[in-house]
Amino acid sequence: MSSSPGPVSPGDDISHIQRTLGALLDWCAGLVARHWRGLVWVEGDADTCRQRALALWQMNRGRAPLWLSGTCPDDIQTGDWLPPAKARTRLGGEHGLVVVDAVSVDSGFDPDAFGALSGTLHAGGLLVLLTPRDWGRVADADYQRLAEYPYHPAQLHARYLRRLARLLGESTETVRWRVAGNIELPSLPDHPLSPPAVSDPDCITHDQAEAVDRLTRLRRRRPLVLTADRGRGKSAALGIACARWLSAGERLIWVTAPRPAAVEPLFDRLAVLCPEGSRQANVFEWVHGGNMHRVQFLAPDALSARVDERAVESAGALLLVDEAAAIPAPALGQWLRYFPRIAFATTVHGYEGSGRGFALRFRAHLERETPDWQRIHLEAPIRFATNDPLERLTSRLLMLDAEPAPLDEVPWQTIDYIDCRREELAADEARLRELFGLLVQAHYRTRPSDLRRLLDGPGTRIATLEAAHHVLGVVVGVDEGGFPSELAEAVARGERRPRGHLLAQSLAAHTGSRHALTSRLRRIMRIAVHEACRRQGLGRQLFGAQLTQAQADGIDLLGASFGAEPGLMAFWRHNGCVAVRLGLTREASSGEHALMVVRGISDAGKELARELQGCFQALLPTLLAFELKSLDPRVAAALLAEGTVDDLSAAELRDIDDVVLGHRDPALARPALQALVRHALAAGAPHDSDDAWLLVAALFQGREMGWLATQLDVPGRRQVQERLRDALLRWRQPLFP
Repeated sequence: MSSSPGPVSPGDDISHIQRTLGALLDWCAGLVARHWRGLVWVEGDADTCRQRALALWQMNRGRAPLWLSGTCPDDIQTGDWLPPAKARTRLGGEHGLVVVDAVSVDSGFDPDAFGALSGTLHAGGLLVLLTPRDWGRVADADYQRLAEYPYHPAQLHARYLRRLARLLGESTETVRWRVAGNIELPSLPDHPLSPPAVSDPDCITHDQAEAVDRLTRLRRRRPLVLTADRGRGKSAALGIACARWLSAGERLIWVTAPRPAAVEPLFDRLAVLCPEGSRQANVFEWVHGGNMHRVQFLAPDALSARVDERAVESAGALLLVDEAAAIPAPALGQWLRYFPRIAFATTVHGYEGSGRGFALRFRAHLERETPDWQRIHLEAPIRFATNDPLERLTSRLLMLDAEPAPLDEVPWQTIDYIDCRREELAADEARLRELFGLLVQAHYRTRPSDLRRLLDGPGTRIATLEAAHHVLGVVVGVDEGGFPSELAEAVARGERRPRGHLLAQSLAAHTGSRHALTSRLRRIMRIAVHEACRRQGLGRQLFGAQLTQAQADGIDLLGASFGAEPGLMAFWRHNGCVAVRLGLTREASSGEHALMVVRGISDAGKELARELQGCFQALLPTLLAFELKSLDPRVAAALLAEGTVDDLSAAELRDIDDVVLGHRDPALARPALQALVRHALAAGAPHDSDDAWLLVAALFQGREMGWLATQLDVPGRRQVQERLRDALLRWRQPLFP
């Protein structure tokens, strides 16, 4: 690494900046020759950093620059400025220069924005990071998002920022423009690499061309799983394949992703390759050969609802799923069973989500449903050449490529439970990478900002199970509640909404419980166990340790919030937690309803848990008949199973017999039949059985006969009624052995 020119203090004079820019321009020419991008780290006070960044800005005039900061600088046109919160609006675009202001009073380092915009830089581009000289000594302006009640940003630690400063200081790939004025330029390899020619005129790399070829040869019941790191052109490959399918006569192609912006590259390629077509919102139409051909996007929840209602033609249907890692396995499994031709594409290491976690969670579905599934991985980047230094550096800083430890065998006899000190964790890069890798693998949407919350979030607690210096499991929790009575009253009335406290405030909003706010709660945000150690009780061990610690700390309630999925629900139920709140609508990105569960710890907490559970169970039948009418009946049955009910009355038993043994219409005895189902579930009837599914769907949700007949694969109403009576008879028999 070379250093040039000498120091200038306290600011930089014009001649010095010009000499520095000349040296930097020469170095950038080497980047361009190698089709790489670079990071320039500028340190100093706000005025000096801004002066240097503006000089770079002028040097890169005409190369689509972008300035990221809290407010627009006077010298920058508003069209070239962006607040960090809108960074995702530039995904799919290209820039030659991105300035990230993390030094001004109103600006800070936003990990998600940094990760998103780093990928928009094309070959030869520069990412310029402006920071204070003592970066990491105090929290910056972006920590306002972490400062949950009653904390202020100035009270928070900046371990995350200190880690970034340390890694940048150790890097041999970073251009460092120091406080004193000298600039350090990394060495570049001697021989630039020329990108190989690609035979497919619509594709940029051989990988992309092979992916398009494999997609267009997609066969029934042979799904294709397409994985790639960010920036490999997988979404564009889907668009190229769509254009070729339409040209070959395909009439309708369904597309889904967690958000419409994820498939913009797909529609962009369609527009280029099928110029006679037109796009309206999320539908692309093209009249070709006298026929209308269409590519239509649906959000995951909308797609699941249509499939559930059989509103999508299944014969020969074709579905493309982009960013599949951000969609829960149950929805993917539903589509896998329904669509005869399907391809899943996902990012392996990206600024959000993880394809590795997707592969682990979804592989069982693929093996069971379609054992002939195929895979392809895209290695070569599109906008820049292989071994790009900015990509490597960004991945290291944000831990985009964090992975769990590779384990050949587990030393079960030496597993230790460790209550982590975050100061030590921030300084132990290898251990932190293993821990964060477990969290990324276990959760379908882990963002770079989650690492900052892990290290600096107020009230956050981390514990691990470790053996042989490797992390086998991790649990992350956060303390909530403890509001003064006056604030609790205002929050319950909807007059105040302090930052944070998800569990406490949600329970208060939905039940009106002031005690949910004044009590001390601890929410378990994540529990993750290494793939090699699953189903060995490590998750229960982590929960048990948290329970013991919460008792010692005087916590009233231990709880969690997660997507309502039968497997996860069973874990929390087996650990003594009860459901107390269910979101009324599916989350668009996940297709699931958010479920909250709690377990009482103190006497007051146990009483509060009983109160919250009672309110939820009393409300549940009404919700199932209206707002939760489309909830998965298996999830509904699992929730009903947690209720407690009185013994059936003589009148109720008579009504049940009139239906089961006679010919009375079930609709006219619904209250008694519902009581039978709830009584049986509470007594231990299997809530995951086909009988439970049918009884809940018909008697609590009032599903239409046509829908039930389709799900049961029977001709019509009479056969559904027969199935229903048979199920009721089986559930009635234990009452009269």
